[in-house]
Amino acid sequence: MLRYELSHGCFLRLFEESDAEELYALIEANRPHLARWFAWVDATRGPEGVLSFIRAARKQLADNGGFPLAIVDGSNIIGTIGLRSIDWTHRSTSIGYWLAEDRQGRGTMTEAVRALTTHAFTVLKLNRVEIRAAVGNVRSRAIPERLGFSQEGVARQAERIGDRYEDSVVYSMLATEWSQP
Repeated sequence: MLRYELSHGCFLRLFEESDAEELYALIEANRPHLARWFAWVDATRGPEGVLSFIRAARKQLADNGGFPLAIVDGSNIIGTIGLRSIDWTHRSTSIGYWLAEDRQGRGTMTEAVRALTTHAFTVLKLNRVEIRAAVGNVRSRAIPERLGFSQEGVARQAERIGDRYEDSVVYSMLATEWSQP
């Protein structure tokens, strides 16, 4: 079981199938906010779709290919974070994350990214962690910047969201550079 304790009663844990309805309700409550930045939001319809995501996530974990985690406050899911995929040949991964709009600005996501980055370097023995964020997503970009990730550049029109394309800022951290506790 993968679980990381964060501060203020928050923690990271693996998703269970029983989380599908709660996660779907959280997505619904945050749909306008999330749809601005993530293409998957439009495709997420109904708890059945979220259940399929959770099942795929469990398979990805079993195949040693990465994993999403629930960010939980007390007993409520407030967001997600995860290793999108792991490239074992090059020992690299990327982290993706989102948090309910009303839960932002408290340091929870920064702490979650720190914990998952530490896990990638110390437990999985990876060499590189990458984070991409839309140029205009200032809050999301602040997290890798706060944690000392290097900004490598901008991937032009890297993501299609609805009928528009978004540029993504690419950040990276190498194992030899990581000094976070």
